[in-house]
Amino acid sequence: MGETTIDNTSRREFLKKTGQISAATTLVGLAAPRVHAAGGDTIQVALIGCGGRGTGAAADAMSVVQGPLKLVAMADIFENRLQSSFSSLKKQFTAQMDVPKERQFLGFDAYRKAMDCLQPGDIAIFTTPLVLRWVHFTYAIEKGLNVFMEKPLTADGPTSRRLLELGKKSRAKNLKVGVGLMSRHSRAMQELHQRIGDGEIGDLNMMRAYRMTGPVGSAFSEKWPGTPSELLWQIQRFHSFIWASGGCFNDFYIHVIDSCCWMKNAWPVKAQALGGRHYRNSPQGKPYIDQNFDSYSVEYTFADGAKLILDGRCVTGDQQIYSSYAHGTKGMAIVSKAGDCGLPSSTYKGQRPDRANLIWKSQVAADQRNPYRNEWNDLVDAVRNNKPYHELERGVQASLVGSLGRKAAHTGKEITLEALLHSDQEYAPGVDKLTMDSPSPLPADADGKYPIPMPGIITDREY
Repeated sequence: MGETTIDNTSRREFLKKTGQISAATTLVGLAAPRVHAAGGDTIQVALIGCGGRGTGAAADAMSVVQGPLKLVAMADIFENRLQSSFSSLKKQFTAQMDVPKERQFLGFDAYRKAMDCLQPGDIAIFTTPLVLRWVHFTYAIEKGLNVFMEKPLTADGPTSRRLLELGKKSRAKNLKVGVGLMSRHSRAMQELHQRIGDGEIGDLNMMRAYRMTGPVGSAFSEKWPGTPSELLWQIQRFHSFIWASGGCFNDFYIHVIDSCCWMKNAWPVKAQALGGRHYRNSPQGKPYIDQNFDSYSVEYTFADGAKLILDGRCVTGDQQIYSSYAHGTKGMAIVSKAGDCGLPSSTYKGQRPDRANLIWKSQVAADQRNPYRNEWNDLVDAVRNNKPYHELERGVQASLVGSLGRKAAHTGKEITLEALLHSDQEYAPGVDKLTMDSPSPLPADADGKYPIPMPGIITDREY
């Protein structure tokens, strides 16, 4: 990307347009014909992506309190994941599981077959790696389906622009879209957002977000063992590869970034960052070949000069800090006490979170404390009662901000949000044409290694 200056007029126009899209299409949704699940009161659901996230999302869906809902189709690339998910869900939700063998689909085209089992107004769940998000969303719009899609949504500019355009088409059909940024459905954070908006801690001028934990997921990988195919193995290890997931940065840090930007009611305009690869061997002494840094630190800057500092780390044995904070001209807030949206949220006079300075501490009813369940109850309520509900734009923007910090760290350059959005660098073009026999978009070299970011050396792209 290189050092890029932002044209303030074009940035304002971008933000203005996305706001106009939101407002205008909300009105369209209010006026458009009601789109509701066919075949009576039961909403049918198809699960596309049957890993841990998909299984969790399906469980949350079948736990909603707004009337009957059942799972009728499942799709994945890997049979073992589909069967494991099916068995787990069947034990918990026997009466709501209606997924016989003929509605269990495998392969890169399985998403089509699963969505073909639904009727207009039903719900498709997308919980595959993000690289396939726009592909699946395209078909859902064609089928007239409401959607829940897991975060993050994109890893580069072209797919971000593509999803924003698809969002317009989805709104025009009055379809509902939920995005798995569950912190937005934390009742404590919702009240905190209101209090900050009312000026309880003054104007926000700095925020801090931390996810400093040990290695998790598939962020650190050893050499491809030769089976399954390189493509399928990389999809299994998606956290390790920028093309598939945006790497550990996009996947791990998006929640604390998104919730801080929400408190600010703004997205940053630029970022500069640093990071490094400190430990490059597994505990068994084998070299890691993934594309991630072990630590990141990003300074995001907003249009008014306010800052968001994001520190991320995936290192065993270091002090773990996983929380987020907002600082204003009159006081400060604990946004999340622990994790992405851990209770309680609270506000304080001054800049020290001492008990003597406490202004407010969240109190949330027991049945509202699970934000994962809240987001599904909110989505299904919107589907059943034809309420405006479309989280696509903010999901894309949060993903873009994640990619902004990642790319700034990987290139060693200050990068603007505007430049990233309009970049032509797409890391997995043609992903909609992948088959089980396709080569990987990122083949290994003769030594089984993959290109890694080299800040200050490779500056026009990440690798």
